[in-house]
Amino acid sequence: MAEVSPAGRLAFGLAAAVLVVDQAVKAWILEGIDLPLRLSVDLIGPLRLTMVWNEGVSFGFLQARHDLARWGLTAFALVVALALAAWARRADRRLLGVALGLIIGGAVGNAIDRARFGAVVDFIDVSALGFFPWVFNVADAAITIGVLLMLLDSFRKDSPTAP
Repeated sequence: MAEVSPAGRLAFGLAAAVLVVDQAVKAWILEGIDLPLRLSVDLIGPLRLTMVWNEGVSFGFLQARHDLARWGLTAFALVVALALAAWARRADRRLLGVALGLIIGGAVGNAIDRARFGAVVDFIDVSALGFFPWVFNVADAAITIGVLLMLLDSFRKDSPTAP
């Protein structure tokens, strides 16, 4: 089996970090401050914590209220994470490694929620800004940033050995 590239090691380390932070924050939301009982808490400015059990995919799209859909989405997220991990092993640019790590960590974090609770724990609410009505979590943010970085990396014209 081929050795993992330096960008791949970066991806796996970042994926693990995202997963740990995501699950730790969700545990704090559910058990530390018990947000499900409080429903919503103002923090600072437009930022508030609002409890949402998301049965769909990112940002509540494509609701999946049936067990078959729940496990299908869980399996899909894990298959995507495994495919991205295979890609990450061979990644040849740091930016791509960062992107893949963010997406892998986020996908696994949300898959764990779906398997444990039947829905994803969403709680970050900036809807007071007026242009972003969705409630999301650390994993969703990591996936979104990872996809944007992957798109940015795809526009690079330099050699694969560049950082």
